[in-house]
Amino acid sequence: MKLAVIPGDGIGLEVLPAALSVLDALGLDIEKIPLEIGYGKWERTGSAITDEDISIIKECDCVLFGAITTPPDPNYKSVLVRLRKELDLYANIRPFAPLKKVKLPCVKKFDFVIVRENTEGMYSGIEELQQDAAYTTRVITRRGSERIAQRACILAKGRNKEITIVHKANVLKSDSFFRDICIGVAKKNGIAYREKLVDSMAYDLILSPEKYDVIVTTNLFGDILSDEAAAIAGGLGLCASANIGDRYALFEPIHGSAPDIAGAGIANPIAAILSVRMMLEWMGKVKEAGVIGMAVDNALMNGIVTPDLGGSSSTDEVSRAIKGSVKGSD
Repeated sequence: MKLAVIPGDGIGLEVLPAALSVLDALGLDIEKIPLEIGYGKWERTGSAITDEDISIIKECDCVLFGAITTPPDPNYKSVLVRLRKELDLYANIRPFAPLKKVKLPCVKKFDFVIVRENTEGMYSGIEELQQDAAYTTRVITRRGSERIAQRACILAKGRNKEITIVHKANVLKSDSFFRDICIGVAKKNGIAYREKLVDSMAYDLILSPEKYDVIVTTNLFGDILSDEAAAIAGGLGLCASANIGDRYALFEPIHGSAPDIAGAGIANPIAAILSVRMMLEWMGKVKEAGVIGMAVDNALMNGIVTPDLGGSSSTDEVSRAIKGSVKGSD
């Protein structure tokens, strides 16, 4: 197994090494290929990611990613958008469930997954900037809608056999198109479905998260809803994600590069470590993934947490505690 390792920028340079130390504690036969990609590289060379980088990544089986800085510069092209398109990582999978001993704003139990279309929608990359107007083309295709709906149905078959289709079909014809295709795929798979307008969903996800299981939606809506979901799950520092395609996969915490705390040694590494857990599940190493999950729970139960969770531990102290639990499970 060949793994491309991309720390990126900001706290990515801290949380990814922390996650790799936990992965290394399992003693698996994984060849790691380090790559410098991101804003720092762009500042130095004028290119955040090169064709050579893409070629190297395509020689690997999957990618472990830290975090990226995207400056408000029209000459800067999003690294993640390019990776998702080049590797055809069409499904962004973001699970949300409470972790042990984490104080939550919501007292209800919940366990849901947001399945976000990852290669088109408002992030199509088809844009035009003029002096008095700017245009972004929202692209929703039959192929893109069918395969993200199919991915949601596959997940639902292993859970509660129900999906919620989130859209804005009362206003947008492209969302009517997306909704109808998702309904057709759900019926074909024998999966129960319901619909929810995105604004109503944003409201209800705060009030009643326990009502939902597998949520499927378009790119921008999924981006926004998953950050909202992170808030009720305890914060961005706890939430992992997978970007899945038919050939490749990329795993990353959903938080950004957080330049305001970069270098301070207080970034929460748990989201990156749980991204490693998702990667192991994708590899079929379910036992090892479970070991990491239990090790994270142990750290939380023992109060070994960073300041964002009310603790005083450093990034390194948290990762060392989790790594120690992983080694102790042998």
